[in-house]
Amino acid sequence: MALIDYAAEADRCSACSGCKWVPYDQVKSWRFAKNCPSVSYFNFNSHSARGRYALTRGLVRDEIEITEGVEEVAFSCLTCGACDVSCKVCRYNLEPGEMVRELKTYVVEQGHENAVLRATVDTVEQTGNPFGKPRAARGDWAAGLDVPRLPAERAKVLFFAGCMYSYDEQLQEVARQSVRILRAAGVDIGILGSREMCCGGRWAGAGHKAEFERMAESNLKAWRAAGVEEIVTSCSDCFHAIARLYPPLGSAFTVTHTVDLLGQLAAAGSLPWRSEVPMTVTWHDPCHLGRQGEPYVPWEGEEKKVLNQVVTFDPPKPRGNGAKGVYDQPRDLLRAIPGVELVEMERIRESSWCCGAGGGCREAMPEYSAWTAGERIEEAVATGADALVTACGWCERNFLDSTDATGEQIAVVDILALVERALAAPTAPESMTPAGEGTAR
Repeated sequence: MALIDYAAEADRCSACSGCKWVPYDQVKSWRFAKNCPSVSYFNFNSHSARGRYALTRGLVRDEIEITEGVEEVAFSCLTCGACDVSCKVCRYNLEPGEMVRELKTYVVEQGHENAVLRATVDTVEQTGNPFGKPRAARGDWAAGLDVPRLPAERAKVLFFAGCMYSYDEQLQEVARQSVRILRAAGVDIGILGSREMCCGGRWAGAGHKAEFERMAESNLKAWRAAGVEEIVTSCSDCFHAIARLYPPLGSAFTVTHTVDLLGQLAAAGSLPWRSEVPMTVTWHDPCHLGRQGEPYVPWEGEEKKVLNQVVTFDPPKPRGNGAKGVYDQPRDLLRAIPGVELVEMERIRESSWCCGAGGGCREAMPEYSAWTAGERIEEAVATGADALVTACGWCERNFLDSTDATGEQIAVVDILALVERALAAPTAPESMTPAGEGTAR
């Protein structure tokens, strides 16, 4: 679709401002009642979904021009999807999550690119990752692991590490933990190593649709050549891209997030717990695993009106509202780990607050991105938990940077670190660390 296709939606937006808050029946306190980091940080209506609909209306009708202010409004959206959830509490004839992606794409295609994002996307296309690291080093995280390298060797399931887990030295352990745990549980997995490339999902959310499609096609070609049958990943961004953004490009590959697969293995008794993990933890729902982790349902149809007023869709349009994301699996897994006590934050599941790393904002607007992460850290600290646990490298990196900057006394831990610790033979007590290594805060 193109931005012009959302002109009718822009007219239908009733400017109720519900997009700025978690669904009202989910509000537990004034402090943690907001859901949109953009409008909360910039404190101007244009930075909400309501404001971006107004912006869309003005652009497609040639009533306004793209200025620096328009660029800021477009590129400051984290594309977290929280506005979409709140909007659909009462109505299903608006798609603010889709609209804002097209708004960013429109701005980029009109030649008004963010310079930082342009440079980062160029780096991805040149090196296969946003960090400018050598392609040849992409599989170095797996050194010493007994894991097949595709396509020279064969495996039924491809483990897709993703950029953050492949190159971030502090988080590479998560990829190693994934392989060790899954191999020990009997899952036939292999890796692509240097043939793996950025999934591209982050750049689709930053408005670079054409570049995303090239990255996706490169991955699809590599997977087909390697004879891949299934894909598993520990990165929520990669999971969302492969599950939701690749199918419209013709992808038939199925993808499972590690927490979902581990939940299945735990339920089947394939994870023999050997040690207790005496920790109180709180779980952060990554946007791309939670509200944007719903199964992809294709739809082709047209919009109609009953009595020239009530909007309907023929055939009926799938009503994605974030409720069918991956929520229970990580929580069930945490509760199954001996010694772990799970306490919840106020904004959870489809109403979760974003980590601040998405939509290109970590790269283009670092102060805003850091503020968003700090808000979530403060919410996690309020639970009294020892650790904030999640399953997304980008969330983890943003949270780690936040706690480093603020000194908040809460560990940031990937769920795989807890799983592996519980599967290991009992040892002398030791502190849990960010991403499973080092010293806990």
